[in-house]
Amino acid sequence: MKIERLPLNALRAFAEATREGSFKAAATRLNVTPGAVSRQVKQLEEYLDTVLFERQPNGVRPTAKGQLLAQDIDAGLQRIADAVAALHTQSQAAFSLLISAPPSFSQLWLLPRLEDFETRGEQVTISVDASQSFSEPSWHEEGARLALRYGRAPWSGVKGVQLFEDVLIPVCSPHLLERSPIRQPSDLLDHTLFEVSWRTQQRGGFPGWRDWFAAAGLTDTSLSGLRHYSLYGLALDQTIAARGVMLASYPLVADRLESGVLACPFGDAHALASPFTYELVMPRHGTPPTGVNSFIDWLLATATYFRQHNWLPHHPASL
Repeated sequence: MKIERLPLNALRAFAEATREGSFKAAATRLNVTPGAVSRQVKQLEEYLDTVLFERQPNGVRPTAKGQLLAQDIDAGLQRIADAVAALHTQSQAAFSLLISAPPSFSQLWLLPRLEDFETRGEQVTISVDASQSFSEPSWHEEGARLALRYGRAPWSGVKGVQLFEDVLIPVCSPHLLERSPIRQPSDLLDHTLFEVSWRTQQRGGFPGWRDWFAAAGLTDTSLSGLRHYSLYGLALDQTIAARGVMLASYPLVADRLESGVLACPFGDAHALASPFTYELVMPRHGTPPTGVNSFIDWLLATATYFRQHNWLPHHPASL
């Protein structure tokens, strides 16, 4: 039977009269007169050609067929109520958050930690836009757009909160160290050196291998084995494959150093401070929605934990 042909008002009146055992009590719940309930039930009985109630002086009692119909109607109405309640909860609690971040930071630092936030049951739907281009952050009625940036603060027209500073360190595969130990900076000249050419709209050069060697006391060094990459992942893959040594941003390789996939030949010695920092960028004005604010609190707490517990450890000079 098509739903548009069902006498829905009569079914509702019948269900209430069954629960209450009285047309009068059902009328009170439905905010209509007892006569209206009686007429709707009578119309339903005529529609179904079935007696649904035994009329008694002190109320009504459903017949056997009436009881079966009442059970099915109650189950259907409950499913409808549950669906409406679930949709209402989602519309009230769910927020949409778009995070714009550089591909390398998204892949190597943010995504491995994001599961911790998602398992907390916060009603926030998160999408990640892995892009080097800066996207203007904004608040919306049901969410927000935030940016995670790597560069030189302050950021014009927005509010920036530093997650952590950056240092650059040589990293390589443990297998490479087994073949050719690296005990002092000059040993690196015997290896292929990978360097990422960061693309940034900000002025001021990003330090590279020449700056690192100069800080280590080796000037006028010929870097004949230097290879440049525009993507961090390409240089990292080559490094993990033991094809050379990479000058890496520590936060981006911290997890792989901890797991042993990469090694840091000099530990915290010869670490080169970067003029760039990793920052959370938000709108300067306005208040973030509650759901989005929970993500911001989590991100700042996670960054603090990383600075305090996962920062550059000391390693032996060689393996």
